[in-house]
Amino acid sequence: MRKLVPFMKKYTSYAVLCPILMITEVVADIVIPYLMSLIVDVGIANRDVGYVVKIGGIMILAALIGMILGVISSYFGATAGYGFAAEIRKAVFKKVQDFSFANLDKFSVSSLITRLTNDCNTLGQVAMMSLRMAVRAPFLMVFALIMAFRINARLASVFMVSIPLTVILLGIIMAKARPLFIKMQSRVDRVNAIIQENLIGIRVVKSFNRQKHEEQRFKERNDLLRDTALKAISIVIFLLPVLTVVTYATIIAVLWFGGKQVVVGTMGSGELVSFITYITQILMSLMMLSFFFMQFLRGAASASRIVEVLETESEIKEAPDPVAEVKDGSISFENVSFAYPLSSDKALKNINLEINSGETIGIIGSTGSAKSTLVQLIPRLYDATEGVVKVSGVNVKNYSLKTLRDKVAFVLQKNVLFTGTIRENMQWGNENADDEQIITALKHSHAWEFVSSYEDMLDHKVEQGGDNFSGGQKQRLTIARALIKSPKIIILDDSTSAVDMTTDAKIQKAFKENLSNVTTIIIAQRISSIQRADRILVMNEGKIESVGSHEELMKNSPIYKEIYESQQKGVVGQ
Repeated sequence: MRKLVPFMKKYTSYAVLCPILMITEVVADIVIPYLMSLIVDVGIANRDVGYVVKIGGIMILAALIGMILGVISSYFGATAGYGFAAEIRKAVFKKVQDFSFANLDKFSVSSLITRLTNDCNTLGQVAMMSLRMAVRAPFLMVFALIMAFRINARLASVFMVSIPLTVILLGIIMAKARPLFIKMQSRVDRVNAIIQENLIGIRVVKSFNRQKHEEQRFKERNDLLRDTALKAISIVIFLLPVLTVVTYATIIAVLWFGGKQVVVGTMGSGELVSFITYITQILMSLMMLSFFFMQFLRGAASASRIVEVLETESEIKEAPDPVAEVKDGSISFENVSFAYPLSSDKALKNINLEINSGETIGIIGSTGSAKSTLVQLIPRLYDATEGVVKVSGVNVKNYSLKTLRDKVAFVLQKNVLFTGTIRENMQWGNENADDEQIITALKHSHAWEFVSSYEDMLDHKVEQGGDNFSGGQKQRLTIARALIKSPKIIILDDSTSAVDMTTDAKIQKAFKENLSNVTTIIIAQRISSIQRADRILVMNEGKIESVGSHEELMKNSPIYKEIYESQQKGVVGQ
């Protein structure tokens, strides 16, 4: 929790004023029982109506002041607490944006969502309670103890039994509750994971009529979360009756011994009444502290999960004095090998390859041959485990990430469109792009032919994930978005798989005519998509099996020839 304190800096004034006002409110609460004893033992005993009215007026004034200060303190506490949570959430979100793919492999998406929402909210509540309840309770207890000893030190000795007993019970309950709260957070992660998976794949679920199966999977995880929560809450609930028993037992003891003192005249009846009020305040403050510590346990579990994200160093680090310019689109792989984090098997093995600036390279191979892995090393989505990847003759690790990724456009097979308009999505590539630049890019990707048919054209709405477009339309839009970056290198990772062969051919032709100075790397399953490339790489089990033109590979590569013939049979069969 100490590591998160700096996030309160923006709300320091609220965090300071809240406990100060809370202490002032506590003073008002402590004064009221004392004034009440004066009314009974002095005003009523002497039948002095004026004194009763005077002290009663002071009591009302103290209550009003306490109420006003309490409201203001609550506002300051809420502002500081939830502001604190907002600052943490912002920092965690920013940290996640800087994560490499390897970091994202370590944390599941559902876990990161839980940390950004549930855990941050818990920390906000703990911060607010720390400024209010954690201040009010101890000060109320101390001031009430002082007043109780001031009224009757001998009678106050009853606290020597009740307070230690309460503290022991509190410690036992906290020890039992802590692991359950930690387990609860992991169970929330698992519930979020299945919700996310189900909603993303809802069309598949419905098409296979698997709603009942998904409901059962959700029920199992939801029930586990419910059972863990119930165990944790049951322990907390058990605390209330225990503290209530201790409170009433203490009051009974005070009434027994204090009543005898009232009878013999060594204690006023008003003092006994105020003493009982102080007992309630003392034990209620212990109860507040116990609930605060319970929430603090949840906060501690959330804090450790948040700190874990904040202290995770990105696998991708910039050089101290990074290169700020990519001069051309040449690429070289020098003895490059790569293994995914936590895996001892190499996905890529001793890759050596030279790609000239402006060259069009096709990559083909069976599933799992590491085609995508190879190209992900170019914009440093992952870093090579061994060897060096160079762009424009410079080790990619020596570029600033912004410079490198601005000049390397990456189009994935399952690229995502974001809620907004077509224009706003295109400006992801270049936020200053005007309509003319956007339309040019859309024409190069052959997306303008359907975008121009909309009445609102570039202002046409894009629903979440681009679900109001077909797969082929989404791919053409994402290609256009990449082209707007004016890259030196463009990588199409099976990103024309959803378009028909005619449109695919038109896109390839447009690239040849308009992007002759841009290095183009095309990963494809269809040979027709890469047949006209300057060179084609055939990947097999993490190695480059052969390199050459279509004609050369038909003669020299058994794998390429087999793929070509199988696809030709499919075409003939149709």
